[in-house]
Amino acid sequence: MTEATDATPVTERTPLVELDGVSKYYGNIRALEGVSLEVHAGEISCVLGDNGAGKSTLIKIIAGLHQHDAGGFRVEGEDAKLGSPREALDRGIATVYQDLAVVPLMPVWRNFFLGSEPTKGVGPFKRMDVDFMRETTRAELLRMGIDLRDVDQPIGTLSGGERQCVAIARAVYFGAKVLVLDEPTAALGVKQSGVVLKYVAAARDAGLGVVLITHNPHHAYLVGNRFVLLKRGTMSGSYTRDEISLDDLTREMAGGSELDDLRHELERR
Repeated sequence: MTEATDATPVTERTPLVELDGVSKYYGNIRALEGVSLEVHAGEISCVLGDNGAGKSTLIKIIAGLHQHDAGGFRVEGEDAKLGSPREALDRGIATVYQDLAVVPLMPVWRNFFLGSEPTKGVGPFKRMDVDFMRETTRAELLRMGIDLRDVDQPIGTLSGGERQCVAIARAVYFGAKVLVLDEPTAALGVKQSGVVLKYVAAARDAGLGVVLITHNPHHAYLVGNRFVLLKRGTMSGSYTRDEISLDDLTREMAGGSELDDLRHELERR
């Protein structure tokens, strides 16, 4: 990680994460160019775009999987180039991917602490603190409003929405300041999508800065404070909630002027 020697003074309005004209290239292929994004504490910044728009590349840069080639990337006012997901986590950035890194046959509490298991005892008597993990998992899920009957049940028996909610609660418990959610409602029905959005809003209300990656403008507008639209690796729009209506956001997402041109073309034919 590279830090600026004259970092911006941190204030209440300093973004937790800020991308300023960020670009990423893979050889001659432009994955992102000139993309800007602000993520503030207690707000949800939505990134919208179709497949191939550059959303996955943006996630990888924020999550520390890839480094940007141009532009500015700042974490709490400091210039940063995150070298790994572990480094991103150490800076308070947690990413929940669409496919969820869970072990389906393991119980919910085991997945909640997967990779960060607390222990008790010393030497040859050292072992996982199962009671602590069970009670903590139950308490943290309840704190987020998730009431599971049994944290010993395999996480694979939960619905897709419930698994997403467990992942969100886990990130909050382990001290995330910024939560990046990769298409959390993409494979869910209306009811389960509503459940997930409820807990996304709960993470926002807990003071986290949330990045919601989605292709659904209706879901984005239900919870979002800021909206960035991507198209073929570039920004096609950037708005705050008071600058755009749901109808206009949906129209922009659907193609805007290109959609009008297509309509006129079809009418002529």
